[in-house]
Amino acid sequence: MLEPSHNALLPEIPNKRYFIIGEVGELCNVKPHVLRYWEQEFPQLSPVKRRGNRRYYQRDDVLMIRRIRSLLYEQGYTISGARLQLQSETVVLKPTFEEVEETLPLAENVPNQSMALFAYQAQISQNMLNIVIKDMIRELEAVALLLAKRV
Repeated sequence: MLEPSHNALLPEIPNKRYFIIGEVGELCNVKPHVLRYWEQEFPQLSPVKRRGNRRYYQRDDVLMIRRIRSLLYEQGYTISGARLQLQSETVVLKPTFEEVEETLPLAENVPNQSMALFAYQAQISQNMLNIVIKDMIRELEAVALLLAKRV
């Protein structure tokens, strides 16, 4: 098992759009087979897959992997405990309508405050939609794998 102090010593994440699994392993000090396993266990983690099932991780994925690594290796969570912790964090972090309204500037400073609120809500909706789509893709891939085994 890795020492708890290792997460603070991880290298800085380079400013690029996509990372391959080997790069992510080095950035997070986790072996590629562990990353593939975590993809099955954590719905929040789903890299883009291209030809030949090559995985391409984005910066948010790398940050999520570091968070998972911290929960498992430093804080001592089990896989299911870490999954529940991540789910509760996303629920807690989602602001209510009233919280969003309080953070917006006053109407005299913004010509159309309702448009700003609408844009913010659309961004939250898009993020939730992306999560649902990634989950659906993962489930469809699992079904396709099962069907391929039956033939």
